[in-house]
Amino acid sequence: MTTPLRRLVLKRFRSLRSATVEFDNPTFLVGQNGAGKTNVVDALTLLAEAMASPLSAVFDKRGGVAAVGHRSTSRGRVADMGLRVDLVGLPAARKATYAFELRCTKGYDFHVQREQCRCTAPDGATSWFDRRGDVFSSSIASRPALAANALALPLVAGDERFAPVAQFLSNIQPYRIDPSALRELQDPDAGLRLRSNGSNASSVLRQLDRDTRRHVQEFLQAVVPGEIEVTPLRVQNKLSLKFVQQGEQSGTLTLEPHSMSDGTLRTLGLLAAVFQPKLPSVLIVEEPEATIHPGALGAILDVLRLAAGSTQTIITTHSPDILEAPWIEDRHLRIVSWEGGATRVAPVSEATRTALRDHLMDAGELLRANALLGMDGPQPRQAGLFPN
Repeated sequence: MTTPLRRLVLKRFRSLRSATVEFDNPTFLVGQNGAGKTNVVDALTLLAEAMASPLSAVFDKRGGVAAVGHRSTSRGRVADMGLRVDLVGLPAARKATYAFELRCTKGYDFHVQREQCRCTAPDGATSWFDRRGDVFSSSIASRPALAANALALPLVAGDERFAPVAQFLSNIQPYRIDPSALRELQDPDAGLRLRSNGSNASSVLRQLDRDTRRHVQEFLQAVVPGEIEVTPLRVQNKLSLKFVQQGEQSGTLTLEPHSMSDGTLRTLGLLAAVFQPKLPSVLIVEEPEATIHPGALGAILDVLRLAAGSTQTIITTHSPDILEAPWIEDRHLRIVSWEGGATRVAPVSEATRTALRDHLMDAGELLRANALLGMDGPQPRQAGLFPN
């Protein structure tokens, strides 16, 4: 599977004063709690939400622009912030760059200071727009009607030249499966795309064909003792899940979701994310090790590797058990750390790279030994938000 999302550039976003994150497939963001892994994920989530909702609403969901912008001190003014993504190999776009920068003003308001998108088609033709405040120049004939705090890309996404970028960004999906959401009765839907917390897992499982559902059962049995079968169950106008478990001594048990452990339900939600009918453009899994027995993490790694064969996959973790897989290479790892009052994201150090490539230690062993380190010294020069 290719890696369409090649680079994320962040400027004063949450705990990231400045960062350039290069992605592989899969990419593991490794760091302690509080280091800033979730903030990297939230930057991608914000881009996805901004393609479908007003930018002001996206910030309001996060507590306002003041809660998202980076402050050098607790009393400092929120500085201008910006994001950029570099993409390759999209349908009808050989490569593309999209970026915007916001000027934060008094009264916790903001406006778009600059926004730019450049797309190169397979035949080499380039389409672009560049917005600087009220000035909008582009290779398209029409000028969208823009509010000062609105992005242009969602408005021009009907143009086939820019549609691949907007569609890719809008289809980025993070997953933090909430077991309680799988225990409750669920409203049925089309079941084509799993929600971020897994709250429509029953609908997704209903859409799987027989072979795919069998794969789900096989992976689930690697986590749960004994043979287990899970099927969606209609309860009046709602959906639920029915678990049938066969033990050597207890015989056959029919169980409701409330009887299942958090680890079992979280695993089922992760499986629904990987096998859902319409995979996201980027599948992000946050801390898949949560409430999972260490002995079952090998199966979880197999699932994540399978996902990376079908779509770009990003995983956040601080678990050495997750990183023990022998197929994880230095190119898959980004070390997230807290240094000097800000989050730092870096490739692995040269010593770490040597240990992995020479098979001296795996990434899990290095993490246990506090030797899974980011690149020494200053990071490479920060990429600019706007290429031109």
